[in-house]
Amino acid sequence: MLLDYDRLGWLRVALVGFTAAVAAFLLLPVVFIVLLSFGSSRWLAFPPPGWTLKWYQQLLADPTWIDAALTSVRIAAMAAILAVVIGLFASFSLVRGEFRGRQVLRGLLLMPMVLPVVVFAIAIYAFFLRIDLAGTTVGFVIAHTILALPFAIIPITAALEGFDKSIEDAAIVCGASPLQARLRITLPSIRIGIFSAAIFSFLASWDEVVVAIFMASPTLQTLPVKIWGSLRADLSPVIAAASSLLVGLTLCLMIVTALLRRKMSR
Repeated sequence: MLLDYDRLGWLRVALVGFTAAVAAFLLLPVVFIVLLSFGSSRWLAFPPPGWTLKWYQQLLADPTWIDAALTSVRIAAMAAILAVVIGLFASFSLVRGEFRGRQVLRGLLLMPMVLPVVVFAIAIYAFFLRIDLAGTTVGFVIAHTILALPFAIIPITAALEGFDKSIEDAAIVCGASPLQARLRITLPSIRIGIFSAAIFSFLASWDEVVVAIFMASPTLQTLPVKIWGSLRADLSPVIAAASSLLVGLTLCLMIVTALLRRKMSR
């Protein structure tokens, strides 16, 4: 084949070098933030003059940071559950349904992924102001569920399209009801897609900042909003520590997802 990696010759070195350069360009800012979180300087200065853990101690001792982190976890968990449930029903309709406008519906459901976030944030904020949901937990969850929905639909739809429906039909022929066949046969068979949908939906809410800034209130702030507000007021390394924890949880969830996907696919 023309693009066979083993036959690229010297181009392999160029390809590996280019890939490494792009990866370094994307990862170095994150590495710098993590290093700054351990620096002994009172300001975000690189390279750090020394190393310390006091910024993490201050972070964990500050109830406002803890409250923001718990708020992020609570909202992300609720948004992930709703996104997976809605995404599951939507995926069955998109894969199994036979109706006009199915592709249009698919496009509408995936639109939050391609729509500029700031446009969505302004629109939903203006709407929620009219119905008194701005700055509330319910408003936060609804907004984040909309943003997370494409990340739930894509893996569940892919899993459903790869599932052999004849197995489900065989269970129905053997006496199971359609609901029992889906609960006992189909859902366990697409569990990898459902699990991936839950993780990606959680992360879509956990890392979201633009919509969260519009939806936040003085008494309700997620961790990214807290980081953004603190960054505008101060340059304390506590911000770097909070950012490192934000990135660390995301990285841990991605690693756990990869390991569980490998285990469940065997």
